[in-house]
Amino acid sequence: MSERTPVVAVVGRPNVGKSTFFNRVIGSRVAIVDDRPGVTRDRNFAPADWAGRDFRIVDTGGVVEGSAEGMDLAIRDQAMIAVEQADVILFLVDGKSGVQPLDERLAEVLRKVSKPVLLVVNKMDNLPRDQGHIEFWSLGIGEPIPVSALSGKGSGDLLDLVLERLPDAADLDAEDDSIRVAVVGKPNVGKSSFVNRLIGEDRTVVSEVAGTTRDPIDSEFRYHGRSIVFVDTAGLRRQARVKDSIEYYSALRTDRVIHSAQVCVLLVDASEEELHAQDVRIAQMAWEAGRALILIANKWDLVEKDTMTAAEWEKKIRARIPFLQWVPIIFTSALTGQRVRRCLDTILEVNDERARRIETHEVNEVLEKLVRRQPPPHHRGRAVKIKYGTQVSVRPPVFALFANFPKAIPDHYVRYLQNGFRGAWTFMGTPIRLRIKSGKDND
Repeated sequence: MSERTPVVAVVGRPNVGKSTFFNRVIGSRVAIVDDRPGVTRDRNFAPADWAGRDFRIVDTGGVVEGSAEGMDLAIRDQAMIAVEQADVILFLVDGKSGVQPLDERLAEVLRKVSKPVLLVVNKMDNLPRDQGHIEFWSLGIGEPIPVSALSGKGSGDLLDLVLERLPDAADLDAEDDSIRVAVVGKPNVGKSSFVNRLIGEDRTVVSEVAGTTRDPIDSEFRYHGRSIVFVDTAGLRRQARVKDSIEYYSALRTDRVIHSAQVCVLLVDASEEELHAQDVRIAQMAWEAGRALILIANKWDLVEKDTMTAAEWEKKIRARIPFLQWVPIIFTSALTGQRVRRCLDTILEVNDERARRIETHEVNEVLEKLVRRQPPPHHRGRAVKIKYGTQVSVRPPVFALFANFPKAIPDHYVRYLQNGFRGAWTFMGTPIRLRIKSGKDND
């Protein structure tokens, strides 16, 4: 999505149906919907279109105007940033509960905004008979527009009005070369702080309370002419600790984010001397999904340097999990900014490695040397011959090797060939796949 794509922000007090409306517009259940207020806490971005016009819609947390609570203030800040960056603002209110003091306070703020603001009265499920939206004229925002986000009634008329107020945009047909980066890890390892430090603004709510981030949050960033989209995800817990539906669906969406990303940045707590089983599971999830992977050892500022060095920590981790020897490890502190920016260069590098293609003649030269050095074991007294190989796809790199008895080649020999390919071309940060196929004869 181009940086020039117009933005529509959805704001309102808690539990007026903002996330339901957000999901209705984009046509999928991206934002978490729950009857309890406060489920959405961060800005949640998604591409949308109506009548052939593209725009980005932003879901925000429920604003409690006038509250001094830390979380309420953080959510309000996020919503106000969305308002500042939006081209059109949709002020959602609850038609069933009528005008509330929190609506009046937020309306007072929005009346001062020099951008189009549409007053959307949600939960008008009995349109056109229901006329409960009329009382919202008192907010002084303009004509109340009745909709039912749950059923979709009135949403088309509303989107027509949104398009009328969007700024004129140039025809944007440039290919989207953005790199989607999933920022993953256990709860409270500093994912949101890391993303905020990278992009230079508070894009996600940061709190010492584990699990503050629940929805995947998109943050676009330009670096060396490339668009990098960071998706800060909810922390993944072991399944036994997922106690309610909110965390359950957050975990599902984190899994989806991993599978839709090109690069996964796994944050772990470096102040803990070893990786937890959950860290390993997340790393394996990304690796098995064929995503490029970077391991960020965060909170390095908390580590006693006279008792543990980066080299010792890295050696210990790579020894425990063999595939991590091909994964870059960066020691950072999101709090101080130490080495955080180095991650951007590494993201570009591993993304390029994941898309790397090797010429067929090079594949066969390396394959021939490996087979000559260590031939595959015999099968029922007959020699197993690997005749030739070629790279058949990228993202991740996949090689097809043709043999007379493909099913007779053991896993340990496939790993030997994989390591040989790594020795020749490295493919740092990305998994590679070897597919053993049958040749035309069994000579």
